[in-house]
Parts: sequence; C-alpha cells; structure tokens
Amino acid sequence: MQDKYLIKNGTVVDGTGAPAYRCDVRVRGNRIAAIAPNMEPERRERVIDATGCYVAPGFIETHNHYDAPMWWMPTLDPMPGYGVTTSINGNCGFAAAPVHDDPAVRQEMVDIFSFFEDIPEKPFRDLLPWDWKTWSEYRASLERNVKIPVNYAAYVGHIAIRLAVMGLEAWDRAATPAEIARMCALLEDALAAGALGMSSNLLDHDKNDRPIPTRKADDAEFDALFAVIARHPGTSVQVIVDFFMRLDGLPNSERMSALAKKHGIRMQIAGGVPTLAFQAFAIEGAEALHARNKAEGNDVWPGFHVISPTTIVSFNSSLLFAQSNNYVWSELIQARGEAAKFAMLEDPEWRARARESWDKTFEISPVRNACDIHFLDSATGVGPVTGTLQDYMDIHGQTHPSDGLADWLLDNGTDSTIKISDFANNESALDKLLTDPQAIGNLCDSGAHGQMFCGVGDNVLFLTRYVRERKQLTIEQGIEYLTGRIAGHFNLDDRGVLQVGRKADIVVFDLDEIERRPEEKAWDVPDGEGGRTYRYTRQPAPMRLTMVNGVPTFDRGAFTGAFPGEYVGPDAPTLAEAAE
Repeated sequence: MQDKYLIKNGTVVDGTGAPAYRCDVRVRGNRIAAIAPNMEPERRERVIDATGCYVAPGFIETHNHYDAPMWWMPTLDPMPGYGVTTSINGNCGFAAAPVHDDPAVRQEMVDIFSFFEDIPEKPFRDLLPWDWKTWSEYRASLERNVKIPVNYAAYVGHIAIRLAVMGLEAWDRAATPAEIARMCALLEDALAAGALGMSSNLLDHDKNDRPIPTRKADDAEFDALFAVIARHPGTSVQVIVDFFMRLDGLPNSERMSALAKKHGIRMQIAGGVPTLAFQAFAIEGAEALHARNKAEGNDVWPGFHVISPTTIVSFNSSLLFAQSNNYVWSELIQARGEAAKFAMLEDPEWRARARESWDKTFEISPVRNACDIHFLDSATGVGPVTGTLQDYMDIHGQTHPSDGLADWLLDNGTDSTIKISDFANNESALDKLLTDPQAIGNLCDSGAHGQMFCGVGDNVLFLTRYVRERKQLTIEQGIEYLTGRIAGHFNLDDRGVLQVGRKADIVVFDLDEIERRPEEKAWDVPDGEGGRTYRYTRQPAPMRLTMVNGVPTFDRGAFTGAFPGEYVGPDAPTLAEAAE
C-alpha cells in the first residue's frame, strides 16, 4: 500500500494565520514527515505536483448531523471532493447515545432527532445495531461497524442523556437530585470515552408545540453537568439558542454564559451573535454580551455561519412549518401517503384551520410570505414551477397564501417542492466575527435536512466569496477560519495545522478552479420500505487532493473509495491505542 508521498511546488498555508510560503510537504504513513523547500523524491515515493495550488490542513466541518446517516451512507458524499477531513457531530443536543432500557423511550429519542434534523426515521431505527446503552458503548460500536473517509468527533447530547435517565417524563418537568446524579454519571462515561463535551438545546419546540426536553432543565441540572465538564480538561459545552422564533436567545445566552464563567469551562453558543439582516433587533445586546465575555476572560464563543441555507421544502419531510408556529400545515407534513394529504387539502374544515394557523406563523418565518415562496419542482408537471406563490395567487384570484399553496399542491402533487428565499446577511456582524479569534464559524448543518439542502460545500463558497471574489480576507485568514481556529476550539491537537509530526490531514486546491457546485438529487437514501428516496448532494469542487491520515480520499478528480477516518477528540485514543 502506498504510504510515501511528496507534495511539491505548492504554496503552504499552515492554518495558523501565518504568511503563506512556497514549500514541499512529505508524508510518511499517517504523519507529516517534513516541510521544506526543494525536496528530492525518494524511492517508491509518489510525487504530487501542486504547482499553482495551495497546500493546507484538511477542512473541519464544525456542525454536522451524521450521527445516524453515516451508518447507511458511509461515503459521506460529497465531503472528500470539498476537502473535508474532520466532521463534528452530536450537535444541538441530538445524539444516538446514551439510550434508555425501554425501547419506547429509545424510539422517542429517534423521533425527536428525526423530526428536528429531517433524518429518515425508519433507517435510523432499523439500520443501526443499537448494541449500546452508554455513549462509550456507542463509540465502540461505531468503530467496529462503520468505516468513513473523514475523521469523526462528537458531543454527547443533553436530550439523549435526559431521556436515558427520565424516560418520557423528560418532556414534562425538572429533574430530581437523584436523576441529575445519574445524568452526571452518563456524562462522565462519555467524556472518559472521548466525547468532545456535551451539547444542549434551548431553541426548539416539537410538532405539537412542546418545548424540547432540555428546555425543561433548570439551573441545578446545568450546574451539575457543567461541573462534570470542568473536571475533564479540553472538553466543552455547546448550546443552541433562539434568535429566530420565540426570541429568548439573549436571556438564555446570558444564563449559559454565567454558568460557564462559574465553572471556568469553554462554551460555544450556536447562533449566539445573530448574523441575518432581520435579526438586527437583537444584535446590539448579543454583541455587548460577547464583548463582556471576552473582557472578563469568559471562554464563551459564538458559533455562526456565513450564509443562510438554501431552504427547499418537501411536503413529505420538513420541520419548517412546525418551527414557524404553523401546526396545521405541519399536520400535512406528518400525514403518511399522498391520499391522506390530498384528503386534507380538499377538506374545507382543514383548509379553514390551515388559514387560521398560517396567520399565526411567526412574522420572520420563511414559510409565511407568499412573495418569498418559490415553486421549484412539480411531481405531475402541471406547474407552474417558476415564479412565486404570490404570482400564482394573483393569476388565480386567491386571496390567502394557505389556499393558494393548497391548490397548487392539489394540481402538482405532494411530492412537489418549493424553495424559500434566502435570508439576507447582516454583513457588519459577520465582518466582526470572521476575524474574531473567540468566534467559531462553518456551522453548515450538513447531514441534516437532506431534502432541504446539502450543506457540504459551504466551506468552498466561503473561500470563493470572501477570499477570492470580495477579498475581505486573505488566504491565510480564510484557511485559519476553516482549520486551525476550529481545531483549537475543540482541542484537536493533532489536526488543523500543517506541522511536522502532526497527522497528515491535507488538502491541495487551486483557488481559481474550485466552486460550490449546484445541488442535485442523489437517490441513495433507504426509505425503510425496501426502496430509495433522495437527498441533495453536489459534484466535487474539486480539490486536487484530499488526504486523511496520510491516505488520499479524493485524488485525480474522484473519490478514491478509501475509508481512513478515525474517531478524534480531546485526548481521545483510538480503541487500538487504548488497548496498547
């Protein structure tokens, strides 16, 4: 097996933000063996010509949800073609472990995860072996059963911990001291086994408007769990807050920041400084809190993304209506089969309730305003599949968006899709975060919402938009944003920087030839009924080379079929290393 490589004639951008320089990079086995100019090839060494290219650390995805999909889609397509070498999972409080002894409670965990992240429920339930109860057992099963082309790291999810201890009562109440102690024991197990830390969720309500179980956690519960984090150096907490719907993001950010300061722990608040134009009402308070945290030495990082996801709505799987307070249209999403959906759309009583529910949709929701709802794809071909819902209403004399969309679906079928206008960015807020050493970006959400957007490739859009086209950032700043800063945040000491002795996670690319390619459908997701449904993917950027642990995963224009990824984490040995 080839394990000797020499990457010649490239420009090294090492991930620290230091100036780029011309140099060669030698790889031996899974490590960077040398970085020096004008190295001569050695016997049986493959030479990769990087003339005109940057040679950088592999890109790290900060916020993914492949906890379940990697079991049936281990290629993690299209990650290798976009230079991704490490994927961070277990975000937003969602995780596949720990699990309760009662299968009904485990199913509840699957249902919650599947609903909020649009993960197909039947493959999640049926294709995972479920040969674990604790997070440490989950990690062991993962390493036995799944080989992937990128490194994998994960938080343990607070929602999973709560359900594992409290069962279905986790939805309804605060935990008792005894239950909190059991939660702490499960968290201890996960951290000892290499979990990045714990993620929690102070954002979501479910399809029945129930607050997610972690929204029932009181300060006593968080305080005890954060004390466990504090006992494990290098671990951290992630919490997602709401500057979008119920708008309690600032008080919850203040609450979490105070607890982080008390325990001296690192915390990432996903969405902690809002970056969309409509969130301007919240920016002053959020930025002031962030400045105060930095001034006080509080290790709290806002997590952010540079683009609003291109949101496509499937009427078979989407949480957008429920998240937007439109629970009657969510009933349509939850109904199984087109016949049941058509019965609703044709029922005058349902349509009356649907109009009322539509009018209660949050003002800033992407599925409220008819002028922001674009037709995308018709299952029957009746159309139209261009223009907006407002255009359709004007032509057909409809006065209410709910009725207009219902009529369009009756003509075009409930397998049809619509697209929502992208939210405009608050570029001023983004400019500050992009170069803030205590803020973490690239929260692309890939692995989730497979029928809404792809997510993988947003890293390349970042490089082409902010480095190549707008020139707001230098190449050194852009690479540091995607590599060294993220690795430093998660204490992935062997990744994120090109340095002799570190693991050989390397990407080689020509900035002038890469693009985030258009989304396209891939019909490779098991539907749980013996068939396949689709997800969105995209063609490679492409990278000239993506290398993970010294093994090419994207090379000569294609995925290589290699699966060299390993579990990584703060001080997390592989199972083989642990055995030694």
